[in-house]
Amino acid sequence: MDDATVFSEDPGAMARHWIKQGARRLHLVDLNGAFAGKPKNESAIKAILDEVGAEIPVQLGGGIRDLDTIERCLDDGVSYVIIGTAAVKNPGFLHDACGAFPGHIIVGLDARDGKVAVDGWSKMTGHDVVDLAKKFEDYGVEAVIYTDIGRDGMLSGVNVEATVKLAQALRIPVIASGGIASLKDVKALCAVQAEGISGAITGRAIYEGTLDFKKAQAEADKLSGR
Repeated sequence: MDDATVFSEDPGAMARHWIKQGARRLHLVDLNGAFAGKPKNESAIKAILDEVGAEIPVQLGGGIRDLDTIERCLDDGVSYVIIGTAAVKNPGFLHDACGAFPGHIIVGLDARDGKVAVDGWSKMTGHDVVDLAKKFEDYGVEAVIYTDIGRDGMLSGVNVEATVKLAQALRIPVIASGGIASLKDVKALCAVQAEGISGAITGRAIYEGTLDFKKAQAEADKLSGR
């Protein structure tokens, strides 16, 4: 949190910018919420949702720990709710969430060297990421977001091998996250899309300009035959 970088003071305008660039989905994380264990940026999130409307799906994670919060998010217009730390610490909550809101729950698994981390990456667990993902798949989650936390925000390149290993073990889609820095990473993920990788999340790279989002989306469309 001490190393946070502010790229914009207007979340709604930033959302509009990425839609104009061709974004198919917006990935939102309430960073303060992730550390606090409850939503902290609801006004910014609502500004984004007001701007987006029903144009493209929005997925939200960070501090979502109970069913009431999930219901509120979905009522506000969020399409998918991402559960991370709470899924690992309280699997019963995830199971209940999948039952109450089928088709709307995504699990975010953050891992280093194959082991899952929680609490904003501050604590490592002994859980194997593949074993945990398979368990959550059986609960009925819609997809898994896999983040290699050794690479996220470092612009060091995506961990294709680990992402593919996880995708091959699951029937549900895996969304790649962490370290996507350039068009090379996008091409590498498109090359293994058939293994079960449905998308990629990029943040810092498109804000700092090491990845041209519009070009990347066009290249991904071309390589995936869209």
